[in-house]
Amino acid sequence: MFRPLYDKVLSWSAHRHAPAYLGALSFAESSFFPVPPDVMLGPMCLARPQRAWYYATLCTLASVAGGIAGYLVGRLAFEAIEGWLMASSWAPAFERAVSAFDTWGFWYVLLAGFSPIPYKVFTISAGMLQMPVLPFVLGSIVGRGGRFFLVAGLIRLGGEKLAVRLRDWVDWIGWATVALVAIGALAWHFTGQGA
Repeated sequence: MFRPLYDKVLSWSAHRHAPAYLGALSFAESSFFPVPPDVMLGPMCLARPQRAWYYATLCTLASVAGGIAGYLVGRLAFEAIEGWLMASSWAPAFERAVSAFDTWGFWYVLLAGFSPIPYKVFTISAGMLQMPVLPFVLGSIVGRGGRFFLVAGLIRLGGEKLAVRLRDWVDWIGWATVALVAIGALAWHFTGQGA
C-alpha cells in the first residue's frame, strides 16, 4: 500500500519545486501523511550537498509546524477523529503514546522525533493530553531537527552509496538514536538531576 506513495515522493525530489514539496511533505507527515520526509531529503542532499543544511532546516521547521497542527487536532478536535484513529493501524501506537506522555513528557516528544513510528501519533496524543506547548515545541525541534540533520549529514559524508541504502537504514538509525537518548535521559534522571 505504501510503496506507490514512497515512489511518488521519491520522484518529487528531482522536481524544480522540490524544496516546496519537501516542506509540504514534512508538514503533512507530522499531522496526517504516512511517508516520512527522509525519502526526499536524502536524494535532495545528494544532488546538492552544499544545500544539505538548508534542506534539513526546512524539514525541521515544516515538521515542527505540522506537529503543532497535529497537537491542535488532538487538543481541539480529538472527538472528531477518535473513531477513525482507534480503527486505524495506528491505534496501538497511539495508546502506548498516551500512557508514556504521563511519565516522560518532553523526553518522549524528543524521542518520538527520531523514531520510525509516525510522528502524527505523538503530536495528536500530546494535544489530547494537553501537554504544555513550550516543552512540546522544544522537544519537537530537538527530536525532528536531530533526525533530519543526521540524515543530511550522513548523505553529505557518505554520498550516493549511502543515499541508496538510506531506505534500509533509516529505521535502524532512528532506533539507535532513540536508545542513546533514552539511556542519557535515564542516566540524567537516576543521578538525581531529573528528580
